Amino acid sequence: MKKVCVFAGASAGHKPSYADAAHDLGAMLASYGLGLVYGGGSSGLMGRVADGAVQGGGTVIGIIPKFLDRVEIGHAGVTKLHIIDTMHQRKEMMYAESDAFIVLPGGLGTLDETMEITTWRQLDLHKKPVIILNIDGYWDPLLAMLDAVIAEGFMHNGHLQHFETVASVEALKPHLKDLTGV
Repeated sequence: MKKVCVFAGASAGHKPSYADAAHDLGAMLASYGLGLVYGGGSSGLMGRVADGAVQGGGTVIGIIPKFLDRVEIGHAGVTKLHIIDTMHQRKEMMYAESDAFIVLPGGLGTLDETMEITTWRQLDLHKKPVIILNIDGYWDPLLAMLDAVIAEGFMHNGHLQHFETVASVEALKPHLKDLTGV
C-alpha cells in the first residue's frame, strides 16, 4: 500500500473550511486505498484528517513524541500509533513511511516539516511529490515570500518545481490517481 504523509496543524484554525478540507482529505485518501501517515495527534487539523481516513476505512499511521502525547493526545482510533522520543525521530519516520506529502494549513511545526521535505527534494534526497493544499489562500503569504526570496537572488525559479500547489481537496484527485496508478 502506498502511503501519503499529511502535515497539518494541531489547531483547527479560525475557518471551518480548514477542518472540512482536512476531514475530506482523509476520507479521499482512504477512498483511493492510500494509507495516511501523520503526526499522531487527535486535535486540530491533524485529528480531522485522521478522523476522515478512519471513518473511510483507511489505514492510519500516527507518529507522536512522548512529550506531545500529553498535549496533543495521540489519536486512539488509528491503525498504529507510534510513540517515539523526539521530534527528529518523528520526522524521520514520517518521511521514511511515505510515498508523497500533502501540506494542510498549520503553524511552525507544519512550516518546519514542509520546508525540510521540500529542501530534501531540492537537494535530490528524494523524488516524492510534495503538494501544498492552499485552502482559502492560507499559504499565499508563504508563496509570496518564496517569490521574494527568488527576487533577492537566494533561490531560482527552478526551486519552485520541487512542490506543487492546489487550491482544493478536489484538485488533488489527479495527483492521487498518479500515486495509485488507477
